[in-house]
Amino acid sequence: MSVVHHDQPLLTLDPPPKRIAVLRALFLGDLLCSTPALRALHQRFPQAELTLITLPWAYELTRRLPYIQRLEHFPGYPGIGEVEHRPERTALFFSQARQSSYDLVLQMHGDGTASNGFVSDMDGWMSVGYRNPGITPPDSRLTLSLPYDPDEHEVQRWLRLVGLLGAETSNTSLDMPITPAEWEQAHTLLSARRGAGPLVGLHTGAKDAARRWPAERFALLADTLVERYHARIVLTGSENERSITSSVRRAMRHPALDLTGRTDLGVFAAVIGGLDLLVTNDTSASHIAAARETRSVVIFGPTRPAQWRPLNIHLHRVVSGATATDDGLTSRTEQRATLHPLTWSLQSSISMITVETVLAECAELLEPSLSAL
Repeated sequence: MSVVHHDQPLLTLDPPPKRIAVLRALFLGDLLCSTPALRALHQRFPQAELTLITLPWAYELTRRLPYIQRLEHFPGYPGIGEVEHRPERTALFFSQARQSSYDLVLQMHGDGTASNGFVSDMDGWMSVGYRNPGITPPDSRLTLSLPYDPDEHEVQRWLRLVGLLGAETSNTSLDMPITPAEWEQAHTLLSARRGAGPLVGLHTGAKDAARRWPAERFALLADTLVERYHARIVLTGSENERSITSSVRRAMRHPALDLTGRTDLGVFAAVIGGLDLLVTNDTSASHIAAARETRSVVIFGPTRPAQWRPLNIHLHRVVSGATATDDGLTSRTEQRATLHPLTWSLQSSISMITVETVLAECAELLEPSLSAL
């Protein structure tokens, strides 16, 4: 098949593909942001078997998604740091992938600098993805590649890619299914924090320390929410984040329900779904809140809201440490979302964000819950 490179092409696949593979070997928030595109891809080709090439942890999410039929563990590849590259393991993976004879392989793993080579080495009949615009000429390793825009939102980016195949791209909702047993367990956990005030969750951890708002500010925010709104505070986090949540709890003057390390993925999502408000660093908890339509305030440091903020601005607010000069034409939030990536990195600092700024966003989002009391 000839290689095509246009900015907005539309591919016609006749006959429709029977075996589709998608590379997305990233973490929870990244995978949640790709669920609209994966769902749309399945709806476009409902008879095709969809294989996700990802990290081992992802079984906990993908087993809940009916549109993913198979899971393959990413074996590692030069230039992709999520998994150590062992040439013999990668070679075996490619040998098996070629025997599987994929009709279509999608690169949904970044700008393609390294990942396009991985997709190309799978030898699918057709391959589609983004390319780093700094690579000239256009990346000929894929059947079709589009220039990667770092300012495009992660949800819309992958929807646009599957839109090239004729998929419907209007539904941007994230998928995080929860079982009845998980809802029940979450309800039992949250019932321990009795009272009439709103349930407010604080997710204080993040893998990268630069993305963590200081513990003492989380604590002061929590105490202020208790004193002004009679909020019932819930601390969430994994077992690995216990030291972070413990620091917040020790700095608080009022008691909190600490669920650190007490929930698996499904119950964690159900807990977030049972809250009136979540205040979180830019991490997977914010995407779960978006999926469950739980009001949230997301605190950004060096990462960019333009790419990672929840799309529903009525339910979710963004507070960022980035600075921008008001030009009188756009709001501060809009300016922060359109800064050049290098400028963003240099100007961002999560330590610039005050408790008063976050509290103001919380107050607006809590108003519906307070009116219902």
